[in-house]
Amino acid sequence: MVDKQPQRFYGLLVRKERWGLSGRGWLIVVLAVLLLGWWLVWDAHRFLAVTHRVPATILVVEGWVHIYGVNAAVAEFNSGHYDRLLTTGGPEEGMGMSSSIYDTDAYQSAERLRKAGLPAAEVQAVPCRFVGKDRTYNSALTLRQWLRDHDMNIRSLNVLTEDAHARRTWMLFQKALGPNVKVGIIAVPNPDYDAKHWWRSSDGVREVIDEGIAYLYAKFFFWPARPK
Repeated sequence: MVDKQPQRFYGLLVRKERWGLSGRGWLIVVLAVLLLGWWLVWDAHRFLAVTHRVPATILVVEGWVHIYGVNAAVAEFNSGHYDRLLTTGGPEEGMGMSSSIYDTDAYQSAERLRKAGLPAAEVQAVPCRFVGKDRTYNSALTLRQWLRDHDMNIRSLNVLTEDAHARRTWMLFQKALGPNVKVGIIAVPNPDYDAKHWWRSSDGVREVIDEGIAYLYAKFFFWPARPK
């Protein structure tokens, strides 16, 4: 016969046995938390601000990059490996639903790159329409369609972006462009803080936390319709 479990308050409460962490179990949990903290301090920025070039003749620059990103794009293009530079992005911040290509990050970035000395004929803006979210992914989809419309059957390209945004950009461009295009990524360091000691700067902490959360969202909760 099975013993009845003790009850109180007319059966509304019942006492049950439960499993709990032992001293050894708590020790393992504490060590796991400490190891996670160590990884966040030492490796989080390096993981997010990844650079992995692939052999390519097309360089793509995210149009919202700051002046140091523009300068890095000029240096990268002048390395001699590229035939064409394409800029991506939708309306600049604060422009709302502007339909003019002149108000887009793509167009403005292309102008800055030409003024910095790149040949005008080799720099092309690929502006994206206004979207309220998933701007990086939609910019990549616009690029994919532009390449199709211009019969550019490319097999690889490199994308240049800023700092800790790189890991997410890499993943989203690869999703948008599909398995037939090999995507490389170039992360331009932010000069406002020391990447090796990012936790010592409010800019560094904000960058890593914001981009870390955004990457986790894109990795595990972002399920876009498969591009046709």
